[in-house]
Amino acid sequence: MKVDGLHHVTAITADIEANVDFYGGVLGLRLVWQGVNSDDPEMRHVAYGDERGSPGSVITFFDMPGVGRGRAGGGMVHRVMLRVADPIALDFWERRLAGAGVETSRLADQLLFADPDGLRLGLIVDNGGDEPLIAQAADVDRQVATRGIHAVCAYSADPAQSAALLGDVLGMEPEDERRWLAQGERRHSLLLYDEPPEEPGQVGAGTVHHIAFTIRDGEEQRWRDRVAAAAVRPTRVMDRRTNKSIYFREPSRVLLELATDRPGFVFEPADRLGESLMLVGDLENRRAELEQRFPPLENPRSATTDWSATC
Repeated sequence: MKVDGLHHVTAITADIEANVDFYGGVLGLRLVWQGVNSDDPEMRHVAYGDERGSPGSVITFFDMPGVGRGRAGGGMVHRVMLRVADPIALDFWERRLAGAGVETSRLADQLLFADPDGLRLGLIVDNGGDEPLIAQAADVDRQVATRGIHAVCAYSADPAQSAALLGDVLGMEPEDERRWLAQGERRHSLLLYDEPPEEPGQVGAGTVHHIAFTIRDGEEQRWRDRVAAAAVRPTRVMDRRTNKSIYFREPSRVLLELATDRPGFVFEPADRLGESLMLVGDLENRRAELEQRFPPLENPRSATTDWSATC
């Protein structure tokens, strides 16, 4: 058994309107889910991805209005890298982000920047054969659009302590002591470890809450038993409606989720994903209250903002 690449990344925002404008407007991702945190229904939860919200394309956010800006430290993810096809795409995004007032840093095959909350992001050229997971934004040509999550970068002072779990339990392949490849049947992605800063981390806006790797639907209990045998104390299997999940901290203290590839975002018509408030389990009993508290966010695709999106 081995995990099949990254499923999604979940982070924290303090300003949901700016978040939607950035991810749905500037980056051109599709808003595929509006709901509430299953464990804390007083908190809005949104997700962006490709047209179908496919595993490997999804970035989600817990909305915590007014929370202070966080700081990534040991045991935390400090950057999320998205995939693009070629250097021409990096040229496009460098211009587009500049037009939106976003500062960037260009490396040979990468473009680094941050979202409005300070979450560090990057685009990297990788055309390694995976299906391109593309959102069909009207002002972003398919050839330059982002193609899914490529890698996450985490801080660990001793990444060797995570090797047995990542390799023997999750089936990932080491490229070196700080680079782990999740190579499944459908997708590949990387978990990279960097030396942590001296300052301890602080959870807040602009920090990553957890990262999720993809497993097959129906195998979630087998995976839970497998992880439990490695003595890392996973949660029970939790039904998140879009997938079934287990959570645990790996030895470097990064919070991991194993999330099934199905059923996915199939609870609204395909052409209306992310337009209504989606609730899990018993929360349906609170729909009237929660819909009043969390009215649907405007679909950024309906906006007419010109981001100078020329190739």
